[in-house]
Amino acid sequence: MRILAKDLKSAAEKGEKNAVLSGWIHRIRELGAVSFIVLRDRSGLVQLVLDAKCDLTLESVITVRGEAALNEKAPGGAELRVTEIRCLSGAAPDLPFQVNGDVSRTGLEAVLDRRPLSLRNPAVRAIFRVQSTIIEAFSAYLRENDFTEIKTSKLVSGGTEGGTNLFSVDYFDRKVYLAQSPQCYKQMLVASGLERVFEVAQAYRAEKHDTPRHLNEYVSLDVEMGFIESEKELIELEKGILARVFEEVARKNSGDLELWAKNGASVPKPEAVFNAPVIPYEEALGIANEESAKKKGARIFDINPDAERYICEWALRERGVDLAFVNEFPRRHRPFYAYPLDSVRTMTFDALFRGIEITSGGRRQHDYNAQLEALPRFGVKPESMEDYLSIFKYGCPPHGGFAIGLERLTAKILGLANVKEASLFPRDRRRVTP
Repeated sequence: MRILAKDLKSAAEKGEKNAVLSGWIHRIRELGAVSFIVLRDRSGLVQLVLDAKCDLTLESVITVRGEAALNEKAPGGAELRVTEIRCLSGAAPDLPFQVNGDVSRTGLEAVLDRRPLSLRNPAVRAIFRVQSTIIEAFSAYLRENDFTEIKTSKLVSGGTEGGTNLFSVDYFDRKVYLAQSPQCYKQMLVASGLERVFEVAQAYRAEKHDTPRHLNEYVSLDVEMGFIESEKELIELEKGILARVFEEVARKNSGDLELWAKNGASVPKPEAVFNAPVIPYEEALGIANEESAKKKGARIFDINPDAERYICEWALRERGVDLAFVNEFPRRHRPFYAYPLDSVRTMTFDALFRGIEITSGGRRQHDYNAQLEALPRFGVKPESMEDYLSIFKYGCPPHGGFAIGLERLTAKILGLANVKEASLFPRDRRRVTP
């Protein structure tokens, strides 16, 4: 029976003389008549010792059988002394880049063009092991807090935020659109009586960005909760989620973080997350301008990417964590459905982590008549929002929610330069393959 690379040491300790391993040839080193082969499988790397010249190519897929032996100098502390080797699928020798090397030295476009190959690199694959843990921890925390997981349609008749930034799709004899977010459905399900819902799914934005922080298709970790009084309850919920996520990544992915150590990969301690400041918008703007002035930077007039970076630097210095929540955004910066704190401010917030916004959210307007009054002020016709407004016509509890960008959070944990690195198959203005 096949064992994994990570289990070879245990097999050696038990004196296993007929162990079977399968995987890809990661590296070959020949020393006289002996070949040392590093085999890679989903669990890691392991050394094979073959008493013959290896005539196989890197990345060929093989199955080997042999005696497991302890060797503290070998990866994982053990090696397999091969008695039988079988090639399951040979690899062409003209690899487009060095899969067993530092892929960061290869241009990002080349890495993405050859995604199935680049994902064989241990450091690249580590990105998505970390991402898997984020999703698992996010979902587990919410289930423990009585949230119901939902899956909503990504084909919609229009956008909750209006008709801009939508991808149109031919749908039989009419146009529909790819959903910008599941917000309308989340609110609908809160109003239906589920009260607390979450979803992990793709979202689509037809924005013509070409920056290291934007994708046109991304994974959104969405939450919606009923019977709240303000956005501060949502902020506390997100702190709990992030604390769990960081705790689980530290516990399960220490080896993956180590592979990105040169980029500063790390996670805050859970207790530090709960110490993250909650800063009203105007105060946050003041902090950003103070930090900018220290560096002789330009004056900042809204929470832009420079401000996000300065606020996180301030939070790290003052609170010991480069995470901050900015709340009480002005109405002019928020959609029509944002719940007003007063005539100027709203019960909304952004979460900033290591210099970038990873979350936007807040309490939503739940009153039908208040929604009708607000729409014209935002240039929205009520008749264009009939489906959305129907959520509130027959009774809806005070509620709110937020969404965490999975790729951005992953990129910031690992210190990746471009959010596309944290997407298995990124989609931007030009890329629709592989």
